[in-house]
Amino acid sequence: MTSNVMPVAEHNLARDLTLYTVGRIALIAVVTVLLMLFEVPLLVAVAVAVVVGFPLGLLVFRGLNHRVTAALAERGEDRMNTRERLRAELRGDQPGRDTDAG
Repeated sequence: MTSNVMPVAEHNLARDLTLYTVGRIALIAVVTVLLMLFEVPLLVAVAVAVVVGFPLGLLVFRGLNHRVTAALAERGEDRMNTRERLRAELRGDQPGRDTDAG
C-alpha cells in the first residue's frame, strides 16, 4: 500500500530546491539593479548579471547547494534501487532467495 504523504527528505528537497532557485533569481535581479544604477543598459545588465551571478551564487548559496545536491543524489539512489527491485520481480527473483542454490 502506498501513501500520498511525502517523505521528509522529499519535502526538504522541494523546499531547498525552491529556496535555491528563488535565491539565484534574486541574486541576478540584485546584480542587474546595481548595474542599472550605473546606467548600464538593461539587456547588458541582465547578461552580465547572469554571468556574474553563476559563480557568485555558488559561493553565496554553498550550503543550500550541498543540501540540494545530496538530496538529489539520495533520490537518484532510491530510484535506482526501486528500479532494480522491480526488474528482479519481473525476472521472477524473490527477495532473499539465493539464485545460486537450486
